[in-house]
Amino acid sequence: MGEVIRVEDISRTYLMGEVRVPALRGVSLTVNEGDFLIITGRNGSGKSTFLHQLGLLDRPDTGRIFLRGRDVTSMHERMRAEIRLRDLGYIFQEFALISELTALENVMLPAMMLDGTASCKKRALAILEMLEMASLRDHLPSQLSGGEQQKVAIARALMNDPSLILADEPTANLDSVSAAEVLEIFRMLNSRGNHTIVMVTHEQEETVYGNRVIKLSDGRIVSETAGSAFL
Repeated sequence: MGEVIRVEDISRTYLMGEVRVPALRGVSLTVNEGDFLIITGRNGSGKSTFLHQLGLLDRPDTGRIFLRGRDVTSMHERMRAEIRLRDLGYIFQEFALISELTALENVMLPAMMLDGTASCKKRALAILEMLEMASLRDHLPSQLSGGEQQKVAIARALMNDPSLILADEPTANLDSVSAAEVLEIFRMLNSRGNHTIVMVTHEQEETVYGNRVIKLSDGRIVSETAGSAFL
């Protein structure tokens, strides 16, 4: 299987007032096609910071990031933004839906931002149908439960058929039933073979869904184990 994304010795430090806080300290990792990689660690370990680097939402202070073999570390922000739209699907803990848009419109948004057309409606409806959400396509986010909002967020992430899906604690704000539904969606997408997934979680029981599990502590990878999904 080919390489999707590779990070080489990346570090990131934030300035909090007059205090320098190292969030990542020389992290190196390769994610290959078909991986379902789960990142764990306690609060403050660097999990979300690392996912932001993979999602090109931030830049490392040192080190390099390669996506499909291309060094994207120092690319102009306009090019990075286009890559985020075309190649990456990002799912946030807080859903990040636009409150004034319907479920369908939220899903269509990435494609409309990319090519400026509304021809993506058919695909958006097909994705909502796959996630059993088509009947709620005209609902606003305020009319949806937390689990339903996260399904819309997943559909939005799938809209441009990304090579890599990044999920930052996607079940943290959900009840146990909704969380299980979301995790099963990720399992389904990954098992079909066309979606590589990197998911951050602090729930140890969720690591069974991955084929690889890495643990971060104080901004460093301290362990990597095989997940239970394909054992």
